[in-house]
Amino acid sequence: MTTDYIVQMNHISKHFGGVTALDDVKLNVVRGEIHALIGENGAGKSTLMKILAGAYPKDEGTIIIDGKEATTATPRAMIDMGVSVIYQEFMLAPDLTVAENIFIDNMNESGLFVNWKGLKKRAKEQLEKIGFGYIDPGKKVGELSVAYQQIVEICKCLAKDSKVLVFDEPTAALTHSETEKLLNLIRKLKEDGVTILYISHRLEELFAISDRITVLKDGKYVDTVGTSSITKEQLVTMMVGRKIEHLFPERHAEIGEEILRVQNLSTADLVKNVSFSLRRGEVLGFSGLVGSGRTETMRAIFGADRKTSGKIGYFGKEVDIKNPKQAIKLGIGLLPEDRKTQGLLLKQPIRINTTLVSRQGNGFINHRKEKAEVKSLLAQIATKYGSTEDNADSLSGGNQQKVALAKWLAIDMKLIILDEPTRGVDVGAKTEIYRIINELAERGIGVIIISSEMEELIGTCDRVIVMREGRITGEVAKENLTENNLIKLAMGV
Repeated sequence: MTTDYIVQMNHISKHFGGVTALDDVKLNVVRGEIHALIGENGAGKSTLMKILAGAYPKDEGTIIIDGKEATTATPRAMIDMGVSVIYQEFMLAPDLTVAENIFIDNMNESGLFVNWKGLKKRAKEQLEKIGFGYIDPGKKVGELSVAYQQIVEICKCLAKDSKVLVFDEPTAALTHSETEKLLNLIRKLKEDGVTILYISHRLEELFAISDRITVLKDGKYVDTVGTSSITKEQLVTMMVGRKIEHLFPERHAEIGEEILRVQNLSTADLVKNVSFSLRRGEVLGFSGLVGSGRTETMRAIFGADRKTSGKIGYFGKEVDIKNPKQAIKLGIGLLPEDRKTQGLLLKQPIRINTTLVSRQGNGFINHRKEKAEVKSLLAQIATKYGSTEDNADSLSGGNQQKVALAKWLAIDMKLIILDEPTRGVDVGAKTEIYRIINELAERGIGVIIISSEMEELIGTCDRVIVMREGRITGEVAKENLTENNLIKLAMGV
């Protein structure tokens, strides 16, 4: 009995100049399955998906969709063959309505004029099919949450009669509850006969929904395995090419004197009477749903947002931090959640990015000395790069995050705030970042971590504070750190 493959990609190779991005890769997807594609950053996942979507031409190999070879693989040709990709950056027009976005390629079923009432009705039917009939088809997409924009993107693909839906890191910007809703929707799409290709760094999601997993490493095919036949540890070993004994390193940091004491901190928009403290060598986590006020609290401490009331004590003295420059002078660093827009200058060299903070106030710069210092800093945190003069956008996500962190290591830092430090990075890079966090704590630096990944908070923190709607709802000590305890506090249960 032959296997019913709906997608067959065989002997796919792709080169960018002298760099080989894909080398003789294969991907065979069975009709009606949820097939996960996994690998470290730089493994070739995105390149392979862009070839499948027609965004990149392949240099070698064949692509067969539903028994027909894709001889002209353009985005339009692949959509016509039934393949649609939902990228992390949605392909939506924010100023158009939900209905207009869903049927943007087919607004006019017949005649010269658009039947707006009929368009809304068709959009409503599409939304109801997948259980989201309560989304207003007449609302502008730009007014929707990220989660609902994603639903519109899915409907847009289904309206094109897509047989294969490719999801690229679909839960990266979603809350825990939104993620559960999306995973349930993907299960429903499978029941309706849609084939799913799912790319994610979140292993728990892959084990929750996928039937099979294909692993890529360094642009090469490693293996395809049944999800039920492999453990998380075995999968990680396949991805990184080595056995990772412990995702989270053992903690040996000594917790010392108090560094920070925040009392009744409030801001104009969200934060309400937040109080907590932090000690030397301590790793303190902040948990909560999106919009809970975690990031806003830290921005107020760092001087990026204005506090309306409350006190901040730093090494026993009250300080009034009015801007980030003052915070940096005190030895406080902040790694923002969006490294691409806030943490890095992507079109500037790695050298410039690494010295962004330490350069402030310096007149004459000894470039030879600076270059040596940059190389030393990047070596400390095992950053992979070509030249320090390469632009930051040439790096993988994990290495971009390391460069964003390296700029704070270049100053005499006493407190570092890390907002979603491992978002969008692979398992191998995560272990490196956790090692760095551990080393910072061992040096007596106080570390605050904001994270939406509960496993991360449980594995790295000495205690976790939970926020909801701008207020602290509770604190969980190391010995009581469980997902259940964190979720209950975040949900206000």
